[in-house]
Amino acid sequence: MRFLYTVLVVCGAVLLIAGVIEQRRHFANLDRIPSRVLVNGIRGKSSITRLCAGALRGGELTTVAKTTGTAARFIHPDATEEPVYRKFGIANVVEQIGIVRRAAAYRPDALVIECMAVMPALQEINQSKLIRSTIGVLCNVREDHLAEMGPTLDDVARSLCRSMPENGICVTAEKDRFAILQEEADARNCQLVYADPDTVTDEELRGFSWFTFKENVAIALAVAELLGVERRTALQGMYDAPPDPGVLSVERYRTPEGKRLRFANVFAANDPESTLMNINQLLDLGAVHRPLNVVINCRPDRVERNGQMGELIPALDPEQVFVIGHPAKSAIDAIPAAFRDRAVDLGGDRRDPEEFMGQLLDRLGPDSSLVAIGNIHGQGEVLLEHLAELAPDEEAADRADGGATAPDEPGPRYAPHLDPYQHYPQAREERYAAAPHRPSHPAPGGPEGLEPARVRGPFEPPVPPARPTDDAPQWHTPGEQHR
Repeated sequence: MRFLYTVLVVCGAVLLIAGVIEQRRHFANLDRIPSRVLVNGIRGKSSITRLCAGALRGGELTTVAKTTGTAARFIHPDATEEPVYRKFGIANVVEQIGIVRRAAAYRPDALVIECMAVMPALQEINQSKLIRSTIGVLCNVREDHLAEMGPTLDDVARSLCRSMPENGICVTAEKDRFAILQEEADARNCQLVYADPDTVTDEELRGFSWFTFKENVAIALAVAELLGVERRTALQGMYDAPPDPGVLSVERYRTPEGKRLRFANVFAANDPESTLMNINQLLDLGAVHRPLNVVINCRPDRVERNGQMGELIPALDPEQVFVIGHPAKSAIDAIPAAFRDRAVDLGGDRRDPEEFMGQLLDRLGPDSSLVAIGNIHGQGEVLLEHLAELAPDEEAADRADGGATAPDEPGPRYAPHLDPYQHYPQAREERYAAAPHRPSHPAPGGPEGLEPARVRGPFEPPVPPARPTDDAPQWHTPGEQHR
């Protein structure tokens, strides 16, 4: 028995020593990376990670990035990327150690990395032990992961704040709960910088060849400025950055009967607020139009989310609501009575795909738009595969390439990109394999008199915002308006 105890003590001591050595080696790798940006929040983390990395590359900073969203990617300093290998396909925060080790081998100026932790305690460990960021990003607070970080949105905000760097800087575009973030930042001696979306012009936003939000661009511009990259240079770097595989996209199809269809894949924005924001942006930009049709994909393990999508219908005011997946009743029952007659139950997850797709296309008008919301898994994936087999709308493609556009129909401002590592349906691969990439857009000038912001040093105490003058900084607390 004494022998077994001895073996146990020796093994424990060996593991302890090995752990200490590994931690010291990891901290040494972190010290080789002067600027470390940790991106946290509920929606848009992967896109912001790519935007920040692109902005810093545009400023000729050697930058490594890693995303964890739709498809985890390790992004090299030359913007090439590869999938993150995961044993058994299981994500674990410990993988960040290997990412830091690979990044440190480049001796980069910056590492931009997406927070992959959901549990509050793991978010804190991710910051304090694994990344030790110098600049934190907290993009937004939305209604998701309430079981882990809730139950209220205020609780979610405080949970996300556990990834703020102590004695560092945190950039946010969250306006509604800015006061909570400020309170948490003060407790960590962390300077909180508000990235105002209104400082991003429509002209600057049109430079992207994929859909993004002003909030995301504003955050990336703030991070770039903190690291000394000028605005125009940062924008050009973002324009050239490859988008995330889960980025919002719009495709144009022709059905066998000659109907024209614009299809927007909004599955990635699977909380109500983000879903509504995405669809409203598509409508505002003319990427989709009315008559608008909505398809809700239901999952048996997301019954509450199914109902939330049904509750959105009055705000969207669609012509028809197609419900696929199971249980469809969970979404249909949540649709208010005044709109329930627009719902079309296309059957559960065992229904033949050819049958429900045929019924869906038959009910569409000659020129309509369809947006897919909810969760992509299950019948949502089947829907995308069958839509990808439709013929592309060549007439719309000609207009996107610079051809004439009907006066009453705005041409598309964005063209889809392909991620070479993302497994799209074969029909889509064949269609876009030979499509040329859109040339990068020259960085447009900002509004006259809009100069790069100057922010306080990370250790200066916060000061109350004052009414800005012509020389006032662009980062300010929500509610302050520029002239």
